Amino acid sequence: MRGRGIALVAGARMGQARAEQAAAQQQAQQAPQAAAPAAVPASTDTAAEIQKLADLHASGALTDEEFAAMKKKLLGL
Repeated sequence: MRGRGIALVAGARMGQARAEQAAAQQQAQQAPQAAAPAAVPASTDTAAEIQKLADLHASGALTDEEFAAMKKKLLGL
């Protein structure tokens, strides 16, 4: 019985996470596209994000594959 209860709780949490993700996607689609601030170049933001990824990779939080995939995504490759 206990295993079934744990599975039900895990399933409920997954359902809630999916619902939150769907709501966020819907809100993002409905929100008008905001222009990037002119004072901060996009390359600086990208460089900062890559640095954050590098720090996570160095700490062991990201695998080599995860780091490479996320870096490619940020660079638009």
